[in-house]
Amino acid sequence: MRARARFAVIVICLSLLTCSLAAAQAPAAAPVETPEQHTAKHFDSIKGQPSLLMTFLRQMPKGGDLHNHMTGAVYAESYIQWAAEANLCADRSTLALSAPPCKGGQVEAKQAQTDPVLYREMIDNWSMRGYPWSSKSGHDHFFDTFQKFDPAGVGRYGDMLAELASRAADGNVQYLELMLSPDEFRSIGVGAQVGWDDNFSRMRDKMLADGVRALVTQSRKSLDTWEARRDQLLRCKESNKSRAEAGCAVETRYIFQVLRGFPRESVFSQILTAFELAQADPRVVSLNLVMPEDALIPMRDFRLHMKMLSFLHEMYPSVHITLHAGELTPGLVPPDGLRFHIRESIEMGHAERIGHGVDIMWEDDPHGLLADMAKKNIMTEICLTSNDAILGVKGKQHPLAMYLKYGVPVALATDDEGVARSEMTREYIKAVEEQGLDYLTLKKMARTSLQYAFLPGTSLWQDARKFTVVKDCAVDRPMSRNISAGCQKFLAASEKARQQWRLEASYAEFETQAR
Repeated sequence: MRARARFAVIVICLSLLTCSLAAAQAPAAAPVETPEQHTAKHFDSIKGQPSLLMTFLRQMPKGGDLHNHMTGAVYAESYIQWAAEANLCADRSTLALSAPPCKGGQVEAKQAQTDPVLYREMIDNWSMRGYPWSSKSGHDHFFDTFQKFDPAGVGRYGDMLAELASRAADGNVQYLELMLSPDEFRSIGVGAQVGWDDNFSRMRDKMLADGVRALVTQSRKSLDTWEARRDQLLRCKESNKSRAEAGCAVETRYIFQVLRGFPRESVFSQILTAFELAQADPRVVSLNLVMPEDALIPMRDFRLHMKMLSFLHEMYPSVHITLHAGELTPGLVPPDGLRFHIRESIEMGHAERIGHGVDIMWEDDPHGLLADMAKKNIMTEICLTSNDAILGVKGKQHPLAMYLKYGVPVALATDDEGVARSEMTREYIKAVEEQGLDYLTLKKMARTSLQYAFLPGTSLWQDARKFTVVKDCAVDRPMSRNISAGCQKFLAASEKARQQWRLEASYAEFETQAR
């Protein structure tokens, strides 16, 4: 009996050993490829083929465009049409517009609709198309365009909103923060009327009483009018929802642009009006200082402007601030002008986001500054086409790689897509072809754009670097029709999270179809 038992044990052990060896030799089951992994692999296979890359990136969801100057985003063709309708005149040598009647050396703008040469010359003078053909630098040609076509934009802000929403929708951009002047520059006059006072508090009180409060009310009414015009043009409010154009689905907020090239009292009055309006109207989410950073007053009064922001930030702590900073290169300004604009915009100006940041490596202690920006989550708005056209900075010269290396949050933006003859898809193309970015990095940047958008509410992400969803929605899927009650409640309470959820749904659909 004992012999039989030993034999049985031996047989069992041999059987188990055979099974173990067979299991060890059998090939492991291949891991299931996720839609994201499949899409990234497909992207790698076509990124060297321009036509396929363009099609892929045009269809790719892109989140938000957070750095977009409204008047500079309109294409010259629209300005030509509006100039003709307003019977404006164009200087025959400079193509700058002015009010009628036309004088010697001028031509009626509407003539461009029947004169192909004039039409072509207007587009070239009002944008970067065909540049460099002029004797100016890219920087000067770019910034000089605005004063030429600006008269055609008077009374057309609603039309502009419609154009930009339509183009955003076409490029799968779902959210816009547009820089514009809701007060139509009237706050500049308030500053000139009140005058300068070294006592900021006293100057603020005078400006509030002498026109700023009235401008806030007027600006809110103007926004109502412009949005109504946009909705009319895009048929957003018609009872037949099928007639609504895609641009109706683009969520839009506004950034009050402060023209920093004006005298100090007018810069202060604009900043004050911006803070007051943003506090009163949720559509205005932030303010920014615009005009060339290298110009006389912006360079001379830079620290004074930061002191203004710091003072008013204490009074309006809930108002967000994003600032142009570091849109400079060696030679454009003296060396000492490259050393501090980004750092002081953050530390003195309380900027939560930085626009451009091209001269970051020329700042004092750039590595420490980059590490600090990453730690504090100061996002950089990256404008590749603009930096190329204005500053001649592209490819390896661009600091995008350094921002990514240090973990600074970054997102692509268009800046002035009309003047630059660009749009968001082309920014993504440049990011791939000139910066070598892969699919997952582009996707991260799109997500980052909404994470740092100035929308109210809690983020969808519990961890915005790893994109870990909050517990309320952890078991839910964006494309599912059956969302848990907890997730529905969470999304209902947060505009930011709703936009982020929408982007995730777009990615879920895109990645199942990417081939």
